[in-house]
Parts: sequence; structure tokens; C-alpha cells
Amino acid sequence: MMAGWGGTSLQISPDEFPDPQVDIAPGAGEQSVVLAGGCFWCIDAVYAEVEGALGLISGYAGGSAETADYETVCTGRTGHAEAVRVRFDPKVLSYGQVLKLFFSVAHDPTTLNRQGADVGTQYRSAIFYADDEQERVARAYIDQLDKAGVFSGKIVTSLEPLTAFYEGEEYHQGYAASHPNQPYVAAVAAPKVRKLREYFPDRLKGDKSRVTSG
Repeated sequence: MMAGWGGTSLQISPDEFPDPQVDIAPGAGEQSVVLAGGCFWCIDAVYAEVEGALGLISGYAGGSAETADYETVCTGRTGHAEAVRVRFDPKVLSYGQVLKLFFSVAHDPTTLNRQGADVGTQYRSAIFYADDEQERVARAYIDQLDKAGVFSGKIVTSLEPLTAFYEGEEYHQGYAASHPNQPYVAAVAAPKVRKLREYFPDRLKGDKSRVTSG
């Protein structure tokens, strides 16, 4: 068992992670997807270094506008998940490749309503799909990974229609990049970024600069 890959249940080295057999053909213009997998600081930190990621916003999805604030979401009773809207250029980074990084380095998709010490439905693994095509590709990829036994446990990532996304507080935007020495960032977010750099160097932004929020 290779649980040592950042504490996840991944059974293989991340650089052996399979590409999606089903993907969305690149079209004109940018695309976006909302992803949840634990603290949104970590998801943001990973995609901030990925070539083709055009902009990131940390926020909340799955609940109502009335409860879309950090203090209330932290109660775990709002239906919201801490999430990141990832805008990307599909000619550089396909939707399937966004999902590949999500599953291989950004979080552990086999732990229900938790990532490490972060416990609650607000930390669930979820893909908030924008349309039927995103749902179809995500569902096919989860099935592909489960059948391949990539993880020691079954993937519990929920597929939820994106009805609304609420931008989080300003201080959460790009938090890991702005606070690299903050204990949580150093202990939890930084190892995920190191995995990305080590196993997917071909996916890194050439200048290593952070993408803008937006």
C-alpha cells in the first residue's frame, strides 16, 4: 500500500496516474469548473501553479446565499462545501486533465466528509459540474479510476450540479501563496504543491508565478 503519497490512499505513484479515457474536446474560449476537496486554500495552491489555469476564486457551493460566509460554513450545517472555481484554457489544460490533478495530487477522494484533520460536510470531495458533459466525463473518470484500483478505497466524490457559487472573503483569496509560513499552509497545502512539482513538471506554469484571482 502506498499511503505515503501525501497521506492519501493512492496505490500508485502520481506520475503513473491514468489519463481520462473520456474527455471534453477543447472549444472556443475558456471553461470553468468548481471543485471541492478539503480546505479551499489547498485546492487553490495546487492550481495556482498549473499552466492553463486562468483564474481561481475560493468560495462556497452547495448551499444558499444566506449561509455563504466562512463562519457559518464552518458549522458544517449549511450544505456548502469550501470550493474553488477554476477557470482554464481548454486548449492548454483539458477538463479531464483538471480532474486528473484533482484526484492525483490535490486531495484524497476516498475519505467521506473529511480531509485529514478537517472533518465535516464542508470539507467533502465534490465536483460541481456546469453542464451534462462535465458530469458525464467526471462520472466516467471516477468509474475508470475505481475499476483500475488506483486507490485503496472507493472514490466518494459527489457529483453535484452547480446551481450557484459564492465568492469567499477577500482574505481567503490566494491565501497559501500570501501566507507560505502559516502552519496549516506549510503542513497541508505545501506538500500537495510539492507533489505537483515533482510528478507533473510538464503541467507547471513556465514562470512559476501565481495566477490571478478572478
